[in-house]
Amino acid sequence: MDTPDSPFRHVLFLNWRDTRNPEGGGSEVYIERIAAELVRIGHRVTVLCAGHDGAPPEETTPDGTRILRRGGRHTVYARAALTYLAGRLGVGRLGHRGLGRPDLVVDVCNGVPFFAPLYAGRPVLALVHHVHREQWPVVFGPWVARIGWWIESKLAVRVYRRCRYVTVSEATKSELSGLGVAADRIAVVPNGTPDVVAGPAPRTTHPSLLVLGRLVPHKRVEIALRTVAALAADLPDVELVVAGQGWWEPKLKDLAVEMNIQDRVRFAGFITEEEKHAVLCSAWLALTPSIKEGWGLTIVEAGARATPTVAFRNAGGVAEAMVHDETGMLADDEEEFILQVRNLLADDVRRKAMGEAARAHAAQFTWEAAGARFANLVAEIATAPGAADRQSIRR
Repeated sequence: MDTPDSPFRHVLFLNWRDTRNPEGGGSEVYIERIAAELVRIGHRVTVLCAGHDGAPPEETTPDGTRILRRGGRHTVYARAALTYLAGRLGVGRLGHRGLGRPDLVVDVCNGVPFFAPLYAGRPVLALVHHVHREQWPVVFGPWVARIGWWIESKLAVRVYRRCRYVTVSEATKSELSGLGVAADRIAVVPNGTPDVVAGPAPRTTHPSLLVLGRLVPHKRVEIALRTVAALAADLPDVELVVAGQGWWEPKLKDLAVEMNIQDRVRFAGFITEEEKHAVLCSAWLALTPSIKEGWGLTIVEAGARATPTVAFRNAGGVAEAMVHDETGMLADDEEEFILQVRNLLADDVRRKAMGEAARAHAAQFTWEAAGARFANLVAEIATAPGAADRQSIRR
């Protein structure tokens, strides 16, 4: 157990999912990799998230992070507050197991925040991967979108007005500043690049494209499908692999049939790390047609295998995960997106040079460096003036 003068802290992450969740994505990878780095340094870390089928209510990862699963997709927010308060008061099973009162609560705001400042009694760090202005109307109807955007852009800014923020890109920092969060309260800690643990695999002999990620509307996989349809006449052997799962998959499969490209598109579903490595190595190009990304983890994952990416310039942090015209291409609209894909597939020399530049660029981002920056932020917030007052009741 940490002592009051210990440099090591108990950090609690409140997040709606974990990486084992079928709907987990880059946000969850970021949190669990940062958590693992904090544990490696010496901190104690708990992640409280939603439960899901096939996962135990509690476990400790091989990296040493404690995972607590409570509630479901919509109830995790209330259950997080109740669980936290039970631990704080030392009542119930969780209190007995020592959730206690952490030194820092990291409130991961994926559109809907946990509102931890209202009940934590501890310093709270708001972690925002990206602002969801564009996603709300894409995923929900107009009324829910208005309410969701009001919560994110107005209410949350008010509730977290005394909190520090951390995000993964300068693009999101700028958007948060536009909502009224002072820039000097926002730290930027980018993603690291996942380790490449296997050797290189050969490229396909035919033109091949890859989309990697959750299959949900705001990822706009439809654009990748329309790209294949547009290229089919000139490139009859072009293939698209869609790797990932999500509730939007049936719609995408129907669209592939409607466009008569079902024989050119392979929906791979959930893939293992080994399978992901293989498809990232074998693809000629990776596509990121998403409407918004906080960073662009799949871009650096592809880059680590010397695979360049085509994405959209106005999609947030993707413009920082790549260097335009060096490690990949950024488009302003769908027509330009398709044109860039066409041109790169036709130019072996340029595409391979971009791939090598992408590999070098991805190598600059490490989880060790990200974890160290996050640990500095933890120490800074936990020892800031006023933090001791919020931590007057020790474990």
